[in-house]
Amino acid sequence: MAIAIEAHDHRSIDEAEYFDALSDIEQRTLWLSTAIIHHANRVRPNPTGLKVGGHQASCASMVTIMTSLWFSELRAGDRVSVKPHASPVLHAINYLLGELDESYLTTLRQFGGLQSYPSRSKDPDTVDYSTGSVGIGATAPIWGATARRYVNSVLGADAGTGRQYSLVGDAELDEGAVWEALVDPGTASLGEIVWIVDLNRQSLDRVVPAIAADRLENMFAAAGWQVITVKFGRLFESLFARPGGQALRARILEMSNPEYQRLLRCDAAELRRRLPGTGVDSAQLVELIAGLDDSTLTAAIRNLGGHDMQALVDAYARIDDSRPTVIIAYTVKGYGLPTEGHPQNHSSLLSVPEYEALAVRLQRDPLHPWERFGDHTTAGRICSETAQRLYRQPVQESEPPSVPADFGRTPKGTATTQAALGRVLLDLTRAAPDAARRVVTVSPDVSSTTNLAGWINKVGVWSASERHDWFADDAETLMHWRERPTGQHLELGIAETNLVGLVGELGATWSRWGQPLFPIGVMYDPFVERALEPWTYGIYAGGQSILIGTPSGVTLAAEGGAHQSITTPSIGIETPGLISYEPAFAIDVEWTLLASLAKLGRPDGTSAYLRLSTRPVEQHLAEVPTDSAARGRRRKQVVAGGYALQRRHDAIVTIVSMGAVVTEALAAAERLQSAGVAADVICVTSPGLLFEAVQARQGRGSGDTWILDQLLPANRATPMVTVLDGHPHTLAFLSGINRVHHIGLGVTRYGQVGSLDEVYRYHGIDTDSIVSAALDVVGAAGQTSPKRA
Repeated sequence: MAIAIEAHDHRSIDEAEYFDALSDIEQRTLWLSTAIIHHANRVRPNPTGLKVGGHQASCASMVTIMTSLWFSELRAGDRVSVKPHASPVLHAINYLLGELDESYLTTLRQFGGLQSYPSRSKDPDTVDYSTGSVGIGATAPIWGATARRYVNSVLGADAGTGRQYSLVGDAELDEGAVWEALVDPGTASLGEIVWIVDLNRQSLDRVVPAIAADRLENMFAAAGWQVITVKFGRLFESLFARPGGQALRARILEMSNPEYQRLLRCDAAELRRRLPGTGVDSAQLVELIAGLDDSTLTAAIRNLGGHDMQALVDAYARIDDSRPTVIIAYTVKGYGLPTEGHPQNHSSLLSVPEYEALAVRLQRDPLHPWERFGDHTTAGRICSETAQRLYRQPVQESEPPSVPADFGRTPKGTATTQAALGRVLLDLTRAAPDAARRVVTVSPDVSSTTNLAGWINKVGVWSASERHDWFADDAETLMHWRERPTGQHLELGIAETNLVGLVGELGATWSRWGQPLFPIGVMYDPFVERALEPWTYGIYAGGQSILIGTPSGVTLAAEGGAHQSITTPSIGIETPGLISYEPAFAIDVEWTLLASLAKLGRPDGTSAYLRLSTRPVEQHLAEVPTDSAARGRRRKQVVAGGYALQRRHDAIVTIVSMGAVVTEALAAAERLQSAGVAADVICVTSPGLLFEAVQARQGRGSGDTWILDQLLPANRATPMVTVLDGHPHTLAFLSGINRVHHIGLGVTRYGQVGSLDEVYRYHGIDTDSIVSAALDVVGAAGQTSPKRA
């Protein structure tokens, strides 16, 4: 009969012919993915002798799943996150679809070639999600689906619709980030989410003895997911229908994972001895398998659902698009390869004889391995039709709305940099409504304690559908939770990994859908390190966002060591694609945040991290120039990395401070002045940008070196004290600019609960400590008068 799956566009193909052709594509994909890895390791010259690597067995367990998905189910609007070790399978499929030139097939893990793991930014062919860091790629489509819905509802854009697939290895389900994403309240409403779990029961080192599919099924179901299990293939199912078949089924289900994996390594004779076991039904099993020839028996024992094309296609037809779906597909690691089922096959490579034997079995030429299907073949027609079906129009990128550089107001009185965040966002809605419309804030249940209440009251909370605010008429409710499809704040549970996963995908909408957003994630600074790895992976994948860490440091004195961050100030020095700022004053927050927003949503854009504080600071200490030109000069310096807060013509020491301790730095300079020791005071806003400037001055980068000339000119070089509420190494490099004596003050041990004065004194970042360090460094340098060129 003609196949009835109309959307597949193969209505003229007989069903049997269609599945035969899919089998041909499956075998060709297995061959190509294996050959890609083989060439990288066994053929391409390797003068260093270092292992190139690749994962032929991990690819093999995914081949049937990916072949069935691409060539029978995917649509142009769908997006797929491919498990990291299956990247050669993705490249093989893209090659068969005509999306990848043959010249790339020999470049796996070669500089400028196919990447080790799927990469949106570096691979030459279509990659929907960068994967490689375990757990992050699996959950990315959840946040990608949320971002697409947000773009459609808030901006009124047409980012389309489509399913968001994750192809996940079973060992990846050990990652806590996976379950944090699954149980987030918003996930259960995302019917476009489909996960396909490659349940091959093996990890890197072993066959996992206690991986229980029924437990996984229950966990997904408890989170509100549809669960479809594809356990056995049609051959196995046909045996279950024979006399003794139910005993066979029970035997397979009850045996341990290692015992089953061992059966895969047996020849037919050994299988006949081992498979019946010693249970009460062993005689039935002996009788059943006695009626099978050797080839049927060995084929049956490995006939799991994840390698049965028809079973997988049937599973796709059962997907319920009203809720997330997980398809748990039983597979064999290394399926179809000589290493099939071996407990240590994770990164093992076929030997040359094994590769040549595989070529004979698959009827391929190992010397000319890259043959596509002919246009006249059924498989060739399906490849061509699939390529047409999955074709996507190029994304038309749009220019983000302009962001003002300065609101033109000067903060007065006492303020915190954390409070300034909320005020800047509200000011943006008045000064630049188009830009403000692109801002989306995300918080892990800390909105009220990070000064976002005013912003949330103004823009509302995003929800796929409008929800009634039962506290709207409560006069004592100061933060109103108005949930609607046009809201611009998203609230997640207390899971920082979820937050940075979401802001990463919100920050990628400019390249995915041609709609730039300005995502801002806000969390307590002590938890930035927890979120740093998935956030930086999002940056690597092309997501541009701003992360606000607040409150920060030991300045949060009353919270004690558990909530006092130490190493976050140096993040901007060490992380590519990221500019970090630690503003000291409210005006610094305004200028750095606006500058950071202006760098989002564009091909040459970059992410930013702002470390803010709840310490009240007298704003007059900033001495913001009143002259417009001088104010513009100050703003430019703030954005570039720092500025001179106080200059003395007779200075013999320089105090360099950053962030909340600027008050102590200025107080120390005043005391030194009264003691006859003149001090310059420098306020650093971005150690990362200053480090880039140093590198550029040495010819090793492209930073702006002018800021060094204005901040630390050689003719004003004096001994230096650096101080910050963080690890002192962050600013230590500054003394090397003019090669001066240096003492670095900062936090090098876990904090204590106490008053601010007590905690600062404990860590040696109080005024007394700065004065003492200044006198010590001047004495060590033997400098009693200013040195001027």
